[in-house]
Parts: sequence; C-alpha cells; structure tokens
Amino acid sequence: MADTPATLELPRPALLLRTTGWNLAESFGLPLGAYVLAAWLWGRDAGVLAMLAAIWITAVIRKLATGSVPGLIAIALIVLTVQAIVAVGTGNLWIFLVHFPLANLGLGIVFARSARGDSPLASKLAAEVIGLRCPARYQQCLRPFFQHITMLWAAVFLLLAACLGALLATVPTGTYILVWAVTTVVLIVAGIGASTVWLRSELRKLGIGLCFGPAAGLPPPPAPPGATRKPDPAEHTGG
Repeated sequence: MADTPATLELPRPALLLRTTGWNLAESFGLPLGAYVLAAWLWGRDAGVLAMLAAIWITAVIRKLATGSVPGLIAIALIVLTVQAIVAVGTGNLWIFLVHFPLANLGLGIVFARSARGDSPLASKLAAEVIGLRCPARYQQCLRPFFQHITMLWAAVFLLLAACLGALLATVPTGTYILVWAVTTVVLIVAGIGASTVWLRSELRKLGIGLCFGPAAGLPPPPAPPGATRKPDPAEHTGG
C-alpha cells in the first residue's frame, strides 16, 4: 500500500477566508467598531466601556459555544481590560493611549518567551486563526519553524510598539486612534505575508505539501451506489 503523501491541511479557500476574517473581526474589528460608535454618540469613556464590553461578550459567547477562548481573543481581552480600567479610572486620555505601545511591547515579550518552549504561540494561532491542521508526525520537525515564526511575530509587535510610541509623541491625540488602526493593520498584514512565504519555503525544504481539506465537522460523503458496506451486527441479532 502506498504511503500517504506528506501534507498539511488548510480549510477550503472560502472557509479559510471566513475563518480568518471572523477571528480578526472578533479580536480587533468588533472592539474597535464598538469604541468608534459609542465614542461618537456618548463620548470617550462610553467608547472605552463599549470596547471592553464587546470583547468580554465575544469571549463569553466563545466559551459557552466551544468550551474555550481562542488565543487572539484572550490576548485582546487582557490588553483591553487593562487599558479600559486605566483610562476610565484616571480620566486621562494620554494614559489610555500610551497603553497601545505598551500592550504591543508586552505582546512582543510574551511571543519571545513562548518561542523558547515546546508550544510556541505561532503554532497555536495558526491552528486557531487559519485552521492549519498539522498531523502529529510532522509536529516535531516543524517545531523549529514555528519557534522562528513566533520570534518573527515578537519582532513585529516590538516594531509596532516603537512605531506607536513615536506616533503618540508626534500625532495629535484626536487622530491617534485612526493612525493606530492603520499602522497596526499594515504591520500585521506584512507579518502575515512574511509568515506565509516562510511557511511555503520551509515546507518545500522538508518535502511537505499543503492541501485544502474538507471543513471540520461535516459528515463524510455518502458511499457510491453498489459500494460494499460493512454489516451491522444489530441487523443479525435474533436472526
């Protein structure tokens, strides 16, 4: 019997886009949208509280529906909770804004520390955010790659922290949220692009392919007519 080709599995393109987009919307888009809308209607403090409520409601729904909270949402939950408490507690807009570079600095440190261990954060997020399925037999040989990718993301967050810190010192506070959003999106997209190219290069070196698999949780396709079916023991009881 021929060996099964060495492949990693991704969801089909439509599902991949939907899964990735929804993960990013949950952890980034929904809180930002809640902040912008509430701040426009009722002021900055209301925006901060709406942002915090959005991420907490998302986390609770995820926990009740799936039994776990994805890594991106957990990271956003911690960061936004600290930011909201400080912002509302002090009433100082600048103290709230300075937490954006500080939060990215913290994320850079967390990713860098995770890269040293056996479960780098990039491996977990690849499974959660894009649905990458890595069979157990490939996890050992791919661990160094995921450790390096985790370090890449540590560098992305540290660069983001430096950029946001510089912008905070030069950009008017009234436009900082917009500049923060654009800068964050640009650097995150660049990190995703670099990670994708690096993954393809590493898989080629290891002789591992990428394929699109069926969506998780869907029932197997029906057997074609005339296919041999294993007998059901219950059909023969009492006969």
